[in-house]
Amino acid sequence: MTSTTYTSAVFALETMDVPGGTETILRGGRHLFPLLPEAFAGVRRIGVIGWGPQGRAQARNLRDSLAGTDIRVSVGLRPGSASVADARAHGFTEEDGTLGDWLAVTADSDLVILLIADAALAAHHEEIFAALQPGATIGLSHGFLLGHLRATGGEFPPGHGVIAVCPKGMGDSVRRLYEQGAEINGAGINSSYAVHADPDGKATDRALGWSVALGSPYTFRTTLESEYRSDIVGERAILLGAVHGIVESLFTRYRLTGDDAVTAYERSCENVTGPIARTISQAGLRAVREELDPAGREVFDRVYSATYGPAREIVAEIYDEVADGTELRSVVLAERWLGAREMSGIGGSPMWAVGAEVRARRAERALPVDPFTAGVFVATMTAQVDEFAERGHPWSEIVNESVIEAVDSLLPYMHARDVAYMVDNCSRTARLGARRWGPRFQAAYEQIAYPASGLPADEALLEAFDGHPMHEALAAAAKLRPSVDISVA
Repeated sequence: MTSTTYTSAVFALETMDVPGGTETILRGGRHLFPLLPEAFAGVRRIGVIGWGPQGRAQARNLRDSLAGTDIRVSVGLRPGSASVADARAHGFTEEDGTLGDWLAVTADSDLVILLIADAALAAHHEEIFAALQPGATIGLSHGFLLGHLRATGGEFPPGHGVIAVCPKGMGDSVRRLYEQGAEINGAGINSSYAVHADPDGKATDRALGWSVALGSPYTFRTTLESEYRSDIVGERAILLGAVHGIVESLFTRYRLTGDDAVTAYERSCENVTGPIARTISQAGLRAVREELDPAGREVFDRVYSATYGPAREIVAEIYDEVADGTELRSVVLAERWLGAREMSGIGGSPMWAVGAEVRARRAERALPVDPFTAGVFVATMTAQVDEFAERGHPWSEIVNESVIEAVDSLLPYMHARDVAYMVDNCSRTARLGARRWGPRFQAAYEQIAYPASGLPADEALLEAFDGHPMHEALAAAAKLRPSVDISVA
């Protein structure tokens, strides 16, 4: 189990009750911005390397939060990068020294935040490490590089701090909610943080300062290893891959049992991204079942019982392949063979043709929770929670990576645009994982879970769900929920 107790010389910390004890957390807010120079003691130049969704958001948030201080935020891009024009459009320029070659910015920075794609970082980290100035701190927003280094026998360079701040949402969300936070207190995306190397004893406060500057309303502790395992598993399971498998399999099932295409879409994709996600976000996982009528609850119970086991088996398999490096190697190999080529879209199956029609008629009625769909989704989410708990992840990480990020960040985007759009517009690491594991979930639902959904419910499994410690952990974390819903404009 990751230690979740820590101290700060700069920020006032809080404790959060979780199953079996407490966790230390930092509650963010703009009132903490005046403390940022102290948190970044020894840092006068922050280099953000990369201009993908996270780079674009984090560079702007850091710059805006540190306005009026003597800490400069610069963006470093590879030669010939197509992102130069967009970085300039957002106020980073060569003339004022806030935009430049990635290795030059690296060499000029006290804190170097590496936000290029995972596979690109795996390919080019040695060049970046060689360019670091003595004592510079390495910053990451994903632990993928640690997994790659361990798999290849590499190491982070000695004498450098290594920290991570990992927002639990997409880069666009990190920026949009930060902007909302200027008017609405508490708007933002939660983050985890990790300290992997701390040669000067200042790493924790630098990481916490970074999280505060991003606008995170709630920061919890993890490790780089725990972060990359939970993050990569989660995006292949309940955050993305499994969601794709769920809605595709349910749409097909509902069509085969007589529903027209619009109704089948509403009962599958629209239900998961709409009423089911909202119920969990606002009232928790138990509420999905409790708010059903007796007949609906009976359906939920049978489907939950039939789905939990097959879903848990796949989540465990994904976890094993992430832990032993297989999944990380597949990402690096795919980058090598795909290169700059774009992956084909997944929105060609029949269900996506009716998505626009369904979204256009939302104002006509309030869609109720479908008990069959709810049973599949909640069972899969609980399976991921249980796998993470068995592997020793802290409760803050478990509920953020398995529940909060899903219902408060990713599913609202899917609701606005559809699941296929989300699968085709996330990071390459996530896209590769969703394409590999989504069909595995789909096959397990169609071949194992759905045929067994007519059998009597497993009362012991349902009793375990009702008394599950995740409900306590989620309720504690929900008290720190941002005061606004995510912006998907």
